[in-house]
Amino acid sequence: MKDMTQMTEMTKEDVTAMILSAKKQAGLTWEEIAEKIDMSPIWTHSAAMGMNAFPPDKAALMVSTMRLPQEAEQVLAESPTKIWEQAVPTDPCIYRFYEIVGVYGPTLKAIIQEKFGDGIMSAIDFDMSVTRVEHPKGDRVKVEMSGKFLGYNSW
Repeated sequence: MKDMTQMTEMTKEDVTAMILSAKKQAGLTWEEIAEKIDMSPIWTHSAAMGMNAFPPDKAALMVSTMRLPQEAEQVLAESPTKIWEQAVPTDPCIYRFYEIVGVYGPTLKAIIQEKFGDGIMSAIDFDMSVTRVEHPKGDRVKVEMSGKFLGYNSW
């Protein structure tokens, strides 16, 4: 019988580290990985980082594609606990998204409520894409987000 104190369970953080290592070793992009599992690159990255649960069939494909241990399949399919730091990040790219929300968040909220009523845009029933747009003053980053409108209930 194995000593139970010596057994450790694989965590989402462990699997994320394995995916990042396998991605680097294989020289794959997120778009290439996403294509192999038939998901969007945005969702694939988010799920690989532990922020979404892979459907079982996609977890199996990810394990196969990235040559992960079989145990990782179950971990990838587990519901995540979404905990992130609320402090403003120092990474310049991520910080700019905080800046955008800080400057335009109240405007986005006001426009959404004018067009849809009192409610929010879902981040659960949600799509996002990032594309490169050529521009004479320098290429542009185009981020498109589409989330289901969720009206607040009155009771």
